[in-house]
Amino acid sequence: MKRFGSSLYGQAIRAAGAGAALLLSVSIGHAQSGPFAGFDGAWSGTGTVSLSDGSTERIRCKADYRVNSTGMGLKQQLRCASDSYKFDLSSDVTSNGDRISGNWSEASRNIFGNLQGTAGGGQIEVFVEANGFAANLTLRTNGTRQTVQISSKGEIRGVNITMVKG
Repeated sequence: MKRFGSSLYGQAIRAAGAGAALLLSVSIGHAQSGPFAGFDGAWSGTGTVSLSDGSTERIRCKADYRVNSTGMGLKQQLRCASDSYKFDLSSDVTSNGDRISGNWSEASRNIFGNLQGTAGGGQIEVFVEANGFAANLTLRTNGTRQTVQISSKGEIRGVNITMVKG
């Protein structure tokens, strides 16, 4: 009786498995070399939020970034909360070289709008705007550490977050 691995069928299965692994590694490698390299995955950490009344509060945050298979698209979900404040920010961004554009929303306030900026070298810098709201957002990633900074003239004046991957 032939072992499974030595039959023609077994060799075809091994070849198909090796081909799938090769395609997956090429896709992952490409996604990791695009403008969003290093962002993919789950992140968590803490920071501060400065509000328009002058108060500052500590916040806890979780983020999830999904880079598409081409490495030229990114979906982000950033959720932060303090004892009295929270925000739930989502974005869907595409890249054309180092220029990026897309849409964003903040679920707890039902705000949505457009964004544009640059991405590359572990950094994303965008200007986000909506009817009556505008902010600058900067994300910097270095290995398993990420910082997020948001500044605006609205209810949220500033956000500074440090997160780690995993």
